[in-house]
Amino acid sequence: MIVAEQKSFDEIAESLEGFQSVVVAACGTCVTVCMSGGEKEALKLADMLQIDAVAKGKKLAATVITPTRQCDMEFLDENEEALDSAECILSLGCGAGVQFLAEKFPDKVVLPGLNTEFIGVNRDLGYWTEMCQGCGDCLLAKTGGVCPVTRCSKINFNGPCGGSFSGKCEIDKETDCAWQLIYDRLKRLGRVEKLLEIQEVRDWRTSRDGGPRSVKREDMIV
Repeated sequence: MIVAEQKSFDEIAESLEGFQSVVVAACGTCVTVCMSGGEKEALKLADMLQIDAVAKGKKLAATVITPTRQCDMEFLDENEEALDSAECILSLGCGAGVQFLAEKFPDKVVLPGLNTEFIGVNRDLGYWTEMCQGCGDCLLAKTGGVCPVTRCSKINFNGPCGGSFSGKCEIDKETDCAWQLIYDRLKRLGRVEKLLEIQEVRDWRTSRDGGPRSVKREDMIV
């Protein structure tokens, strides 16, 4: 899932200077799970913004909507009336949600309320870690299900560097060496011979260097 953190209250309040009404758009998927942009967080933020405005002698009406997903036009269409009537939209979605709202409502000021961090997993209550950078050419079949692009600090493709020690990364002693994890996993699976396969020079054209990427399923288009 996409993991995001809410911006500081001061930064959000400052971005709303000059507006007297705002629709706080929560998102019902990823950011709800990581407790940064769901309905609960949106309602709390809307209340705080209104209280702050009163304390400053200003007026601000904040209403909340919670589309199932901000990154899907279907759910934006369902909330079009509320969003279209907004003076300003504060998105508690990821960066994709903010941009999709801005594209859907080109005459509206759309502001981000979150900082999008990474694609990750929930390890424990309130604890998420990055697991994928969306490089567009997955090699997990060759590395035992451990990604060297994301989890190796140096993005090494053919084994560990000379700096790892006792299974830890020299960049951060609290971080497991990705290649130690890869070796241990392949050994457990009886597939250590996979490490003898030399990885060719990486073709990064599937990653971000060529501009925004897209996936089109012709069999799904009507």
